[in-house]
Amino acid sequence: MSETRKIAAILVADVVGYSRLAGADEDRILARLRALRSDLIDPTIAVHNGRVVKRTGDGSLIEFRSVVDAVRCAIEVQSAMLERNAGVPQDRRIEFRIGIHLGDVVEESDGDLMGDGVNIASRLEGIAKPGAICLSEDAYRQVKARLELPPTDLGATQLKNIAEPIRVYSLQVGIVAQAEPAIPETSVLAEPSVLPPVAGKPSIAVLAFNNMSGDAEQEYFSDGISEDIITDLSRLSELHVIARNSSFVYKKAAVSVPEVARALGVRYVLEGSVRKAGNRVRVTAQLIDASNGGHVWASRFDRDLVDIFAVQDEITQEIVAALKLKLTVGDKDRLTQGRAVNVEAYEFYLRARERASAHTSNGNIAARSLATAALALDPGYVAAHALISFTHVLDYVNAWSPDPERSLRIGRELAQQAVEMAEEQPNGHFALVMASMWSRQMDRARAEVQRGLALAPNSVDLHMAKAHMQIFSGDPADALETLDVVMRLDPHYPEVLLQFRAEALFSLDEYQQAIDAINQRLERNPQSETAYALLASCYGHLGRPEESRLAWEHALQINPGFSVERRRRVLPFRNPNDFERRVEGLRKGGLTV
Repeated sequence: MSETRKIAAILVADVVGYSRLAGADEDRILARLRALRSDLIDPTIAVHNGRVVKRTGDGSLIEFRSVVDAVRCAIEVQSAMLERNAGVPQDRRIEFRIGIHLGDVVEESDGDLMGDGVNIASRLEGIAKPGAICLSEDAYRQVKARLELPPTDLGATQLKNIAEPIRVYSLQVGIVAQAEPAIPETSVLAEPSVLPPVAGKPSIAVLAFNNMSGDAEQEYFSDGISEDIITDLSRLSELHVIARNSSFVYKKAAVSVPEVARALGVRYVLEGSVRKAGNRVRVTAQLIDASNGGHVWASRFDRDLVDIFAVQDEITQEIVAALKLKLTVGDKDRLTQGRAVNVEAYEFYLRARERASAHTSNGNIAARSLATAALALDPGYVAAHALISFTHVLDYVNAWSPDPERSLRIGRELAQQAVEMAEEQPNGHFALVMASMWSRQMDRARAEVQRGLALAPNSVDLHMAKAHMQIFSGDPADALETLDVVMRLDPHYPEVLLQFRAEALFSLDEYQQAIDAINQRLERNPQSETAYALLASCYGHLGRPEESRLAWEHALQINPGFSVERRRRVLPFRNPNDFERRVEGLRKGGLTV
């Protein structure tokens, strides 16, 4: 029997208390269920482009083309059931519970679906309350910006027969969401940049282009265009370019361009929109001088979709001209190298990059599958090769694969191939930095990070990798300087930067400053076991055993399988004593490890 592996939006539903209802009056309940399917459920599934894979008594397994379609269908059915159950005695109501997941499935030749994607959706349905819809984190991420219902974060949940805990969100139809207030001008989004901008360079932030396609599922495409422009501009040493992570914070936020510019420490802001319809695409863009609010440059591009790469190049060149940047021959060459040659491959890659950014096991699997699809269409697509390499390295670091050592070896080999395919592409060098660092090849990692930053001086990914490498190499003071560079390029830096900062300060015996950095991280992410573990060691070194014990207990509550021995084996400290000092702090805190 042939089979196909793919990523799919899966919805699983069943009737709450069906056995009890059938036991009271089986003929009546079956008739009501058939009527519901014919005049409500099946038509709603069809409207939202769903496919009924199979039904098992009162349960249904349904595949949708997108999570958005699945959630809209689920909400419509649950809302209709609220109306139909009005006035019906509680013990006679038909109520559904629904689970939705976006994940990897195997499609058999007869159309049946199997695999983790189905299993997780089924387990989510099993924990849903009557009338509720439970979403996995991977599914929730696809729809969170478009939900009208208030989600309830159920946290990391251990589902039956699923190896890893999954973060779950619940939607309860019938609960009215409170109107969210507009973001005030004094919002944290508009706070000034922590560090001053680099003097003597033009500075720019590229905001997320608006998706004007009329299809929310096309958001990945408009985001991808914006991110690629950021990537192109980041290759120019004469320009200070804000990272995607910070500029995308202002997506759909009620903050003016001058406020964005002030918060990010830049003079220029690029904003625009993308409308994709069939084989045509319209891109508008305008460059604004925030010092006076004036338009430096604006243009509209109406092209065939296959010309999208040329549009990106033209926008970049227009910005370069408007800012009067002096480009070397090498700069000009780098701006147009490494593009995909196939638009469909490019779209697969954009989806893959979006999924990989989640840094979850399921996101990793999906990213690898999508990037592999991109390579099937464009075998020379270096960015896709580099992304696949990175997913294998993440499998090693997080022990997401059954054979982590093999994952690291594959990641290293693929990264080497990416660099050999296109020496001038920073993506490959980043992948090889990560693979070399975790393989304890620090000299190679250092050489690759230098080469990568020569090609892309504004790359936050490469600077972060450099700081991490410096910590492992025993250069914590240099790591702190590198992290300062990251904070300038990425004022809304990810919370993991605070972990890196704490690790560097720990290595300098600055335990109280390390504690301050960890506490800042925990304010943003209270579910980090690595933060609590380092916190416990800091308190131990400072002779505060009670606080050390409490921090360690938090780490184990978050991850009962947290292993000092595995971290000793995996973390690539050049000097093993650097890791043992962390263990020593735990022992000074009275902990047995």
